[in-house]
Amino acid sequence: MRDVAAGIGSRLVKAALAGVVNGAEVDLGVHVGDGDSVAIITADSEAGRHVLRHSTAHVLAQAVVQLFQGAQFSIGPAIEDGFYYDFELPGGRTFSEDDLAAIETRMREIMKADQPFLRLEVPAAEALVLFAAQKYKCEIIERVTSGSADGDDSGEVGDAGIISVYRNTDEFVDLCRGPHVPSTGRLGHFALQKVAGAYWRGNEKGPMLQRIYGTAWESDAALKEHLHRLEEAAKRDHRRLANELDLLSFPSELGGGLAVWHPKGAIARKLMEDYSRQRHQDGGYQFVYTPHLANANLFHTSGHLDFYADGMYPPMEMDNGTYYMKPMNCPMHCLVFDSRQRSYRELPLRLFELGNVYRYERAGTLHGLMRIRGFTQDDSHIFCTEEQLAEEIASLLDFVMSVLRRFGFTDFTANLSTKDPLKYVGTDDMWEKATEALAAALGRFGLDYGIKEGDAAFYGPKIDIDVRDAIGRKWQLSTIQLDFNQPERFKLEYIAPDGSRRRPVMLHRALFGSVERFFGVLLEHYAGAFPTWMAPVQVKVLPVAQAHAEYAAQVAAELRRSGFRAETIDSDEQLGKRIRNAKLDKVPYVLVVGDDDVAGATVGVNPRGGDVERGVRLGSFVERITADVSAGLTDE
Repeated sequence: MRDVAAGIGSRLVKAALAGVVNGAEVDLGVHVGDGDSVAIITADSEAGRHVLRHSTAHVLAQAVVQLFQGAQFSIGPAIEDGFYYDFELPGGRTFSEDDLAAIETRMREIMKADQPFLRLEVPAAEALVLFAAQKYKCEIIERVTSGSADGDDSGEVGDAGIISVYRNTDEFVDLCRGPHVPSTGRLGHFALQKVAGAYWRGNEKGPMLQRIYGTAWESDAALKEHLHRLEEAAKRDHRRLANELDLLSFPSELGGGLAVWHPKGAIARKLMEDYSRQRHQDGGYQFVYTPHLANANLFHTSGHLDFYADGMYPPMEMDNGTYYMKPMNCPMHCLVFDSRQRSYRELPLRLFELGNVYRYERAGTLHGLMRIRGFTQDDSHIFCTEEQLAEEIASLLDFVMSVLRRFGFTDFTANLSTKDPLKYVGTDDMWEKATEALAAALGRFGLDYGIKEGDAAFYGPKIDIDVRDAIGRKWQLSTIQLDFNQPERFKLEYIAPDGSRRRPVMLHRALFGSVERFFGVLLEHYAGAFPTWMAPVQVKVLPVAQAHAEYAAQVAAELRRSGFRAETIDSDEQLGKRIRNAKLDKVPYVLVVGDDDVAGATVGVNPRGGDVERGVRLGSFVERITADVSAGLTDE
């Protein structure tokens, strides 16, 4: 591979980290044969950053083993924007902040030494001897040898009979499939970030390990930009903002992953839901309501108990059968379709529900509103003919984009998720038809998209729409899934024009994804400063002194009569402090009224992010805020 890079140019040799030969990523030192398909991986690519991060994770393990005698190291993959490695220290010792500083110093010494990454392939028996002192590595080798390896193992080792390892020095060797950078000197733009607990293999009954997280990039500039983005993200953390703005909370008495919405948060949520209802009503959807639990037979029919049982809450044994809390709304919408004979004239039949669902998420994965156990989906299921499919998907894509734009998102990307070969229902022909239909709709809509191999739900391929927020982070929000399988499993039929009975095609579609997660993303996107139409309190009216309290109350009442959410703040504290507190509440407009305003029926306008204006007639302000709200309510 080096010769290939050198043949292209000296600059590429310096930039090259690894290569791709016949579709497989390999080390830069691999020999290339005649006729091989070859590509070079550079540091400024996603593949290159993955190699950098995985290599930095191995240096992290090397540093820990050298600094902490008897340390056990398990797995250390590259992840989005960084890497981690899991460790177990002797005597139950835990890493401290000082330890992280010492580890980072040792890592930089290893990188300065420019140690080569040398790949070796050894029989499994020899690998077990090589890692005899490392119990987690031995377990991985044994699992691979026995054929019971999982996704974590696949990133660590090669084939079952031959184990690939990488040696930096005579004293350190690690399992890895590779590739790695040529030497540790190619690394260095990294930072260790935090320590967290992590169960071995995610098993809550297994050993608790310590996970060190870090980030690594191709340059200091890229590293600094990422760290700045993390600082901004911390300021925008929806859990902190939800508490500061009194929007919602997660009481420990409820249990993990469950939220209660306070009045201000509930106002913003209601506005979201009302908008969703109105858009669906205008779009020809019919509203339905379904129960929160159902008999186990329903989920056997749908396939959820075969493919999704680990994500469901435990069964409840009743006197008339076994029941489960529903993880999805789709089986019940199939029952609505099947409640009577359907004609082709009714299709497409679009059903909509703001339906509560319940999914068991492991405690370690819960994260505020972003990963939660009980949530509400703006869930729609469209039943149509195959002939209507392309038009319906294109219409859905347009619907999705207009809703996301309404909430302030303008930068979109799409991904098409294909069949997981180990976890699916239905025939290969069904899946091929469904995947081709989604791809054709994306092409017709003119939306560029990537492919996520094997990432589909068990019942059909899907389109995911990602948005980029105000600080550049990507969030997966809306989903469109095509399903030939649920109609087959539920034996759904409609009467065709020729009198024959045919299966409908089913589309699953959520615009918000979940109301809770979408709200969390919005809260971080706007840093709590919602647009005026969505702000829980749109105007706060502050009297300069008690003598102006009556007029302030009249102003607030007039605003409420005009349809705005306004409240007054008593004059029992200094005016400056009340103005600061109102700004901390991120209210769009703060109005201050004093003697001149009482006499002239005016207000002092202190807009969020704008200049203060004095002596504004109340009617003029009403016109201004009306225009502000109307602009936010206009669908693009």
